[in-house]
Amino acid sequence: MLSVERHLLRNFIYIHAIENEKPLPIGATDAGLLDSLSFDGDAESASGSLFDDGKEAGTTELNADGPLRTEEEFQRHAAKVYEVYSGRYKGRFRWLGSYYFTEALEENLKADSAALLRLLSRSGNWDPSSDAKLDALHKLLASKHPAEKILVFTQFADTARYLEDQLNVLGTEGIAAVTGDSADPTRLAWRFSPRSNEKEERISPKDELRVLVSTDVLSEGQNLQDCAIVVNYDLPWAIIRLVQRAGRVDRIGQRAPEILCYSFLPAEGIERLIRLRARVRSRLDENAEVVGTDEAFFEDEGRRVVFDLYSEQAGILDGDDDTEVDLSSYAYQIWQNAITADSSLRKKIEDMPSVVYSSKDYKPKADRPNGVLVYMRTTRGYDALAWVDRLGRSVTESQFEILRAARCPRDTQALPRSDKHHELVRKAAEHISSEESLVGGQLGRPSGVRFRVYERLKSYSETVRGTLFDTQPLRRTIQDIYRYPLLPTAVTTLNRQLQSAISDEDLAKLVIALREEERLCVIHEEDESREPQIICSLGLVDLQES
Repeated sequence: MLSVERHLLRNFIYIHAIENEKPLPIGATDAGLLDSLSFDGDAESASGSLFDDGKEAGTTELNADGPLRTEEEFQRHAAKVYEVYSGRYKGRFRWLGSYYFTEALEENLKADSAALLRLLSRSGNWDPSSDAKLDALHKLLASKHPAEKILVFTQFADTARYLEDQLNVLGTEGIAAVTGDSADPTRLAWRFSPRSNEKEERISPKDELRVLVSTDVLSEGQNLQDCAIVVNYDLPWAIIRLVQRAGRVDRIGQRAPEILCYSFLPAEGIERLIRLRARVRSRLDENAEVVGTDEAFFEDEGRRVVFDLYSEQAGILDGDDDTEVDLSSYAYQIWQNAITADSSLRKKIEDMPSVVYSSKDYKPKADRPNGVLVYMRTTRGYDALAWVDRLGRSVTESQFEILRAARCPRDTQALPRSDKHHELVRKAAEHISSEESLVGGQLGRPSGVRFRVYERLKSYSETVRGTLFDTQPLRRTIQDIYRYPLLPTAVTTLNRQLQSAISDEDLAKLVIALREEERLCVIHEEDESREPQIICSLGLVDLQES
């Protein structure tokens, strides 16, 4: 119901602009602001955002006075919203003159709206007692896992609040919802997971939460390891979100032997109409090198791909820009755990000189031999890890696996370095430097999003050279992609479009728009005189061979 009303309101905003010969608000920020509206007449709605994570708080002047059900009501409210858009929020949109749009578009928008209005009329008011999906979730919480902590994710802020309200009515205790509108999401995370956040002394047992319903506002940056059960109440189209959600509990400090993930799918009748399972399965197959699924997602297939994702058997994570944020989180958590266990480590480690080295006992595997691990800061200021074997050959490009290979308990004995240690460090440093200096080396591996976008834009620029499409913004965008890393949100957006076979022309338009909105790259000033710096190295030595 909520998405239908949002779609209708957007249609009528565009119709209002076209009929009155006014410019149209377009661009990604359109959805972000419109989704902050509240439709008071819908039982699922509350104050705050209608969709997504409620980042545009404080837009109550856009809210409807009551339920919107007729064409006249939508027309009146669309005119009101348009006036607010073109006034207070004008700078949040790109604007396009209505003269670009034909009468046929207006007629199509009206026909689409008429069909949706008929759907609203037939559906009637929402009755939570008839909500089979809510009932299934309640049974999962009350019968299957009556005592365990459970983290429920939904893409929609209103759905999160709806679930909190209705589960409270059904008798679920210790439940709260967190969205982008929440006053203090971190405090709710502490109440849900006090042990992993070291807040046990500040959170009393009566204030502790058993069930936390959240939008993706908590899918990154929070410790929720007191929980080992994750529920996807709806499925995000960006499948990598499923991995990020599970990553909130499947991380350092988790004590449970296994993580359970439940995902809701449409009923069979609806599935026949919208074919969500088939579409998601197809998308998983297309993205198998990045993400996958297991029996908790589709019970009949797919375990191997997710196993490979986490174990990196197929080099899935090698050089993939999609993993940059998670790698930083992983490394930061290691550091936080270490200095929490022993606060004196902070000063000791920070006072260590560069090029410090050590060695540890390591039992080699067929594809993971002994050698040396090196942590280095490159000429462009990037942090890089390398793993070379005893002949100086690269073992893996996966930054995750190199970091994991360095892992050892606090009481691990330091061993003398091998005679070839410094020579191998030099070869590892040369390997990192050569990768960065190659054309495409600093762009990541050929399978990565940044590399593929750069190559396609370069090819496109050659094709359109000398034409009206050969623009300065295009050339500058190509330069930026070569010089600077992509923002994580840009990686997700571009990866989705690459998988959907976007044309070169449309890809160029999208990337230029992202650059203009400052949502493409991490721009930083480059120091041309910077020298590469070896931070530290760790030898991997097999004592049984010594």
